[in-house]
Amino acid sequence: MVKNAFIFLILIGVAMILVNLFAGFTGNVDLGQIANHYVANGPAEVGSANIVTAVVVTYRGFDTLGEVTILFLSAAIVGFFLKIENTDNTERNLKYTSEILNTASQVLVPIMILFGVYVFINGHLSPGGGFQGGAIIASGLVLMFIAQPKKEIGHKLINIIESISGVGFVLMGLAGVLFAGGFLDNNVIGLGKFGTLFSAGAIPIIYIFVGLKVGSELTGIALSLKENQNEA
Repeated sequence: MVKNAFIFLILIGVAMILVNLFAGFTGNVDLGQIANHYVANGPAEVGSANIVTAVVVTYRGFDTLGEVTILFLSAAIVGFFLKIENTDNTERNLKYTSEILNTASQVLVPIMILFGVYVFINGHLSPGGGFQGGAIIASGLVLMFIAQPKKEIGHKLINIIESISGVGFVLMGLAGVLFAGGFLDNNVIGLGKFGTLFSAGAIPIIYIFVGLKVGSELTGIALSLKENQNEA
């Protein structure tokens, strides 16, 4: 009883804090100095129609590298703790799914993967990018795992894609240091015509690497979870 009352008081206190925060919140009407620089100079300096992409990939490229690294470490840790060995070499008893889900997955999974590729290739033109596109691709593969439990995707293939994309991302960053103005400077390739697919310099290539890396890492987590299940 005392424990429940204590928890209730804590919840009331947190609720009061949140109410005060929301009641006193006033949004920024004007952009700050840094944000103004991005908006005013981003199209000319970076050539990206999506200013968010310009910030994420170029102006704050080191942050993106850190985020990708954190995701890699998370996938590695999950894979490490969920790694199991089937010592008796017996086949796990997996539940069969419905015919509707199986058929729907065969139609939707290729579309989801194609849409994910579209999202990260066009990240410099429209809302989206490497993280979003990679998550969409991984979601499609998760749907495939759910609909077809016996479907196998080798960890080796995922690791190869992840390694190539990660090395490619770092190499593009270093190319910016050597041949342009800094790490992940997209001017290492010509900016092209603003607003077209082949524009914004190296950003589309960088986002391809990011999308493949995020997709492979999230798929690796899902695959580790799938392999750790032994449903009756």
